[in-house]
Amino acid sequence: MHLVTPKSAIFAPMMKQWNGSSFKLGMLGGGQLGRMFIQEALNYDVHVHCMDPDKEAPCKTIASSFTVGKLTDHDQVMEFGRDKDVLTVEIENVNVEALYKLEASGVQVFPQPRVLEIVQDKGLQKQFYADNGIPTAPFQLLSSGKELANNHPALPFVLKLRKGGYDGKGVQIIRTEADLAEGFDGPCIIEEMVPFTKELSVIVARNKQGETAVYPTVECEFSPTANLVEFLFSPAEVAAEIEQKATTLALNLIEKLDMVGLLAVELFLTADGELLVNEIAPRPHNSGHHTIECSLTSQFEQHMRSILNAPLGKTELVSAGVMINLLGEPGYDGPANYLGLSEVMQMKGVKVHLYGKQTTKPFRKMGHVTIYGDELDKVKSTGRTVSSTLKVVS
Repeated sequence: MHLVTPKSAIFAPMMKQWNGSSFKLGMLGGGQLGRMFIQEALNYDVHVHCMDPDKEAPCKTIASSFTVGKLTDHDQVMEFGRDKDVLTVEIENVNVEALYKLEASGVQVFPQPRVLEIVQDKGLQKQFYADNGIPTAPFQLLSSGKELANNHPALPFVLKLRKGGYDGKGVQIIRTEADLAEGFDGPCIIEEMVPFTKELSVIVARNKQGETAVYPTVECEFSPTANLVEFLFSPAEVAAEIEQKATTLALNLIEKLDMVGLLAVELFLTADGELLVNEIAPRPHNSGHHTIECSLTSQFEQHMRSILNAPLGKTELVSAGVMINLLGEPGYDGPANYLGLSEVMQMKGVKVHLYGKQTTKPFRKMGHVTIYGDELDKVKSTGRTVSSTLKVVS
C-alpha cells in the first residue's frame, strides 16, 4: 500500500455536507460499476443520482433518482448535471463539451473534463504518454484504417480505433496481408506487438488536496475468445522491484494528469522487466472488483472519497484474492439463468456479485465472483472450480 498525504493538506468541508439528502452526487452511467459504487455510497448516506440510456440499467432500482438519457447528448447531460453538487462518470463515453460548461458554472466534475477528453481518444492518450515520458509501445496515427495497405509497419501489429472501443471492441490484430483489407474505417492508431510476459493493472486514487493512494498490483488473465479479463489474481506474482516500478508509474500518471478521482492503469510486463502502459481508465475498473472483499477500502468507496475530497482509505490487502468475470455463455440470448449458483454459494471464501441484468447474451458481463483466502495458490484452485461450475445461460 502506498498512501501519501501532503503536509499542507487540510480537508475543508464541501459547500454542503455530503452525507445528507440536500447534497446531490450525479453519475453519468448506470451500469454495474455505478451499482457497486452506490452500494458503497449508501454506507455514508451519500445520495447518488444516475443517468443512463438503458431504462432497465443496473442502477435503476438503487439510485436516489434515475434518469433515462443519452450520455453523449449535450443538452441531456446539461439538464441532468445542472443541479448536482458533484458530477462523476462510470463510463468515459460522455459529452465532454457539456461537462466543460457545467464545470464553468460551478458544478464540480471529477474526473475533470480535460482528463476525459484525453481518455476518450486513444491517439490523445498515446501522445500524452509520449509528451510526458510515460513508457508505452511504439505507435503511429492514421486518419483511417483504410490507409493500412500503403502505410503499415511489419506484420503483425495491433490496430485500434481512436474512439469508441471498450471491452475488447475496437481492437484488431493484423497478422496477414489479407487482414489489411478489414481495417477499421475511421481514425486509428497502430501499435507494435509487445512480447509481454504478464498483463498487470494498478489502481491509484487522488483527491483535490493532492493526497494519493495506490492499491497492490494485480495480474490479469484474458479469455482469447471473449477478449475480456477472465481471471484476476491479487497480489500479482511479480518481484518487489516490479511492484515498486508499477506503483511509481501509476502515481506519476495521475500526478501528470493532475486528476481527481480513481485511475486504473493497464500495464504490459516484458521479459526484460520493462513496464509499458497499455491504456488507462479514469473510474472504477474491472481489475479492482476484488477490493470489495480483499482490501481495507474498496475501489468504489475510494472513488467516492476522492471525488468528495475526503481522506483516502487504506489500501492494504486483507486476503489474497481471485476475481472471475461472470459472462454470458456463447449460444444463449434471453432471460438469465444461473447454473451452478447454489453449489458455488456453499464454497468457503466465495462471494458472488450479480449485476441485476435480466437478460443474457454471449460474453455479456452479468456479474463477478471473488474468491478469497490466506494462500493464493489455494484461492486460484477454488477459482478454477468456480469458473467451471457457474454458468450463465437462458
